[in-house]
Formats: sequence, structure tokens, C-alpha cells
Amino acid sequence: MPVRGDLIGIACKSCSGTLILLLAACGGGGGSGGADGIVAAACGSTQIVATPAAPTPGAPPVGITLSRQPIGTALGLDTPLFLSAPPGDSTRLFVVEQGGVIKIINVATQQALPTPFLSLAVNAAGEGGLLGLAFHPNYSANGFFYVNVVNANGDTEIRRYKVSSNPDVADPASVMPVITISQQMPDGSRFGNHKGGWLGFGQDGFLYASLGDGGGGDDPFNRSQNLGTLLGKMLRLNVDVDDFPADATRNYGIPSDNPCVGQAGALGEIWSMGLRNPWRPSFDRVSGDLYIADVGQGAREEVNVSTAATGTGRATNYGWKIMEGTICRPPTSGCNTAGIQRPAIEYDHSSGCSITGGYAYRGAALSVPQGTYFYADFCVGFVRSFRYVNGLVTEHATWPSLSGGNITSFGEDAAGELYIVTAAGGLSRIVP
Repeated sequence: MPVRGDLIGIACKSCSGTLILLLAACGGGGGSGGADGIVAAACGSTQIVATPAAPTPGAPPVGITLSRQPIGTALGLDTPLFLSAPPGDSTRLFVVEQGGVIKIINVATQQALPTPFLSLAVNAAGEGGLLGLAFHPNYSANGFFYVNVVNANGDTEIRRYKVSSNPDVADPASVMPVITISQQMPDGSRFGNHKGGWLGFGQDGFLYASLGDGGGGDDPFNRSQNLGTLLGKMLRLNVDVDDFPADATRNYGIPSDNPCVGQAGALGEIWSMGLRNPWRPSFDRVSGDLYIADVGQGAREEVNVSTAATGTGRATNYGWKIMEGTICRPPTSGCNTAGIQRPAIEYDHSSGCSITGGYAYRGAALSVPQGTYFYADFCVGFVRSFRYVNGLVTEHATWPSLSGGNITSFGEDAAGELYIVTAAGGLSRIVP
């Protein structure tokens, strides 16, 4: 994803939280694709919402001030990409590093434990590595957690592990593959970007997984609009059952109400489509709404919101590569926008170049209105927020006091308090 069009030699982040120095056009070309598989609107009946234009971000609410409180002084974090905590665990923070390590931060001492929770061999080239972590809703009883990694072959793997008898150390031998998604293109090529990598459990108990379009500029093989591939999609899996007992590499079930179940040529794991590189989606822990920040190419960054009342994204087509935000791709030509849901908010590359998704705030420490959603831009470092109420964006604001650094991720602890993670290894809590 170029910072400006097809400029050469510019530092940019294509979606993984990794800073890349381009030696050629960032994004490239690669052909139009679209000849293989299904290229169609999303499965099932789709409710399309033509979201009105979001208000221009203004100042924070009067009387509310926030700041970043650094956690620890020398945590030694190496390209951290995510932060989370098991349900109900207020004593620890789990930090995911791109190189394959999950570290535990003791909340009381604000220090990293000397032994990692888990260390994995991963392919961290480009935008690969260890990209996602999700704890099972019943983690306290079963000890299961899930990771998203790019393996040695360059393919995406979602795996399940279990904590050992030591609650601060996982058992690497407990690994169970959930699903492997090939990143190989029809011509045999592989790209090093647009892996997505987020994992999260919805209120329905199912595991959701975001996947980028597989890389290359302009989705050269039209993965995102192809229902015959899992790339460029949001998946929805039941990890508590096994619909494929004869296949040791597939250990999950497909929920019967997934929109593509039973449609010829479409993959049942698909929940929604038309994504370029969703970087750090999240669920609102109270409402169940799903926020999907999607990194654009050369023009627009966007946040999509799928409310629980309309199916948390069921059968939704978010438009890539037909559209980038609310504009046609390429911008000089018209496009058929039928069946495409517009983003809740977008911003162009005059103010940023690579969005980092955050969370709808549901903690108790901050005086911001409940449900205020925070997001950032990796390149510029701004932090903004808005509320999504009855299909409309309100209270869109920029927070200068929270801005700064290459923000790779926000984090949410067990109590719903928010954190900011930067590529240089910074970890801060958002405080009054």
C-alpha cells in the first residue's frame, strides 16, 4: 500500500505493523485476475447500509483529558503487534511479538516475566510472523488459546495450544492445527504482505479470523471478491466441534448459519468478504458489534462497523477491490456499487496512510462515553475516536495527547481498559 500513489522509495506499512522501505512501487500491479472461482456478491440475503459521511474529526469532548502511561521501563519487546488478556485475568497482560514470542507482563510489577509464555518458529518475512492471539471464552477451565501464524511455507495457520501446569507457560506439544489457508496465488507466486491475522471470539462463542487479500498491489488475482477462496475474508469457525474427523489438519466446525453454507462453489467458512488487509478488528464486548479497520491502497483508510442487530457482518461485502473506501477502483472509472456496504468512517492519504484498528471502550477508568471507539494511523501516529449510534458516527475526535509513534495495535485487558503498542517496543496504558 503506497503512501502516495505509486511513489518509489517511501517508507510505508502495508498492514502488519511493519515499516517497509520500498525499492519499487509499493503495491505493484500484477494483472486484473477474476477469471477463476466465483466473483459475486456475498452469499445469502444482505442488508446494505449506505452510511452517511462521517463528521470531520474535531477536538475531544470538553473537560475530558487522556494521556499515555508507560508500562514498565525496559520490557524488551521486539516488534509487538498485539496485547490481550484471558477472560477474568486482571494480573497479567499477554503481548504478541511478530518474531513468534508471546510474553507475559505482570501488571503489579510492570515487568515482563523472564520465561516467555510461548515461543514459535514462524516466517516473519515482510508482514508475516505471529499475528494473532485469542483466548477461549472458557480458558479458565480448558486452558485453550489460539494463534494465527505465517508458517515456513508462507501460508497462514490457525492453531490451538493449551497452557501447561504452570499458568505462565504454554505447552508447545499441545499444538492442534485448526485450519491452514494457502497464500499461494494461481500462478504459483506468493506475496509477503496483506496477511490480516486477527483472531477474536464473538458473543456467539465462535472464533472469527480476518484474512487479507494475499498481497500484491490491487489484489491482482481478485481474491477478495472470490467466494472460492478464504483470502480477503472474515471467517467464522466453531472450534468446539470437528466437522472433518478424517482430516487431521482441519479441526473445527462450520456454523450452519454462516451465509455461504450450501452455496455451490462458495466456502462455508466465510462470514464476510471484500477486505484488503483488515488490521486489528475487534468486538465491542457489550454490544457485540464488530469493528473492522481495513488498510487501503493508495487513497483511503476505513473502519467498517457491523452491528450485532444485523448479524455481525453476515453476508456483507465491504467492497475491495471494487471500491477503496467510498471511491471506485481505479478512481478514474465508475463501478457497480450494488451490494457493497460503505464504511462508517474513512480518511484520505492527506492525513495518514495506514489505519490501526482499536476498541470500543467499555472500561471504568476513563470518563469518555461508553462505546467510544479508538483507532490510529501507523504512519502519522494520530489517535482518533468516534461513537457509532443507530448507524451514525458521532463525536468524531482527534486526541493529540495520545498520538505519537508507529502504533501497531491497541490492547484491551480483562477489565476493558485500553493500551497502545508501538513498533519500537513501547507499551502504554490510556489513563485519565
